[in-house]
Amino acid sequence: MFFVLSKLFWFLIQPVNLAIILLIAGLLLAMLRWHRTAYGLFGIAALGLALCVWTSFGALLVTPLEDRFPRPPLPEKVAGIVVLGGGFEGGINLVRGGYELNSGGDRYVEAAALARRYPEATIVISGGTGALLLEGEDDASTAVRLFEALGIPRERLVLEGKSRNTYENAVFTKELVTPAPGETWLLVTSAFHMPRSMALFRQAGFPVTPWPVDYRTTGREGIGFFVDNPVDSLQTATLGIREWIGLIAYWLTGRIDQPFPSP
Repeated sequence: MFFVLSKLFWFLIQPVNLAIILLIAGLLLAMLRWHRTAYGLFGIAALGLALCVWTSFGALLVTPLEDRFPRPPLPEKVAGIVVLGGGFEGGINLVRGGYELNSGGDRYVEAAALARRYPEATIVISGGTGALLLEGEDDASTAVRLFEALGIPRERLVLEGKSRNTYENAVFTKELVTPAPGETWLLVTSAFHMPRSMALFRQAGFPVTPWPVDYRTTGREGIGFFVDNPVDSLQTATLGIREWIGLIAYWLTGRIDQPFPSP
């Protein structure tokens, strides 16, 4: 139920969808001659999109998330590397059978580099199909083709392809690999996603070392206008809004113990 409700809620408040909903509602109200309310909805939609597209609003949301868990020095020995899904184009790969990467593909690039640096480490790919309606191949299945193409044998991979969100990533991965005390396991995911991921793995009783990748900001944007191209600015704002809402939702439902997890 949590998964379904979270997807429906996000569909409604995602910046572009929300702007469209407000515009449609405004048009309907204008037809009913509720002009003042209609103009208010038009204004909210326009201002919201302008904030996300033309300002550094998204970077200001994402930077504290990315800075929360800095990457540590390379450990001497690593027992395993956990890579969270979200870096593949599942719909394309399901049809074409490849391993097309999306903007989160750095997760798999870094995991492959770490796999070569630590040839004895187990690589866990945790990620099923996280979409509510769209059909796509789970990341765990796609990852096999990518890693084999990069020379990493299938025998080193542990696949967890059932999880639909980060909570399930943590719980299912812990059940699958049962890490031994004292072992070092690296958690590879996007830097903006690391606070929530670390908190959930802690709650699951799986101590991991953060290994953030896929940074979306320099950390130096500050308050400004036109600091990035409009499409990237909108995407960054969308990511930031989604991640902060995710943190608050997981905290309110007791899945994590802090609204902004700390190292």
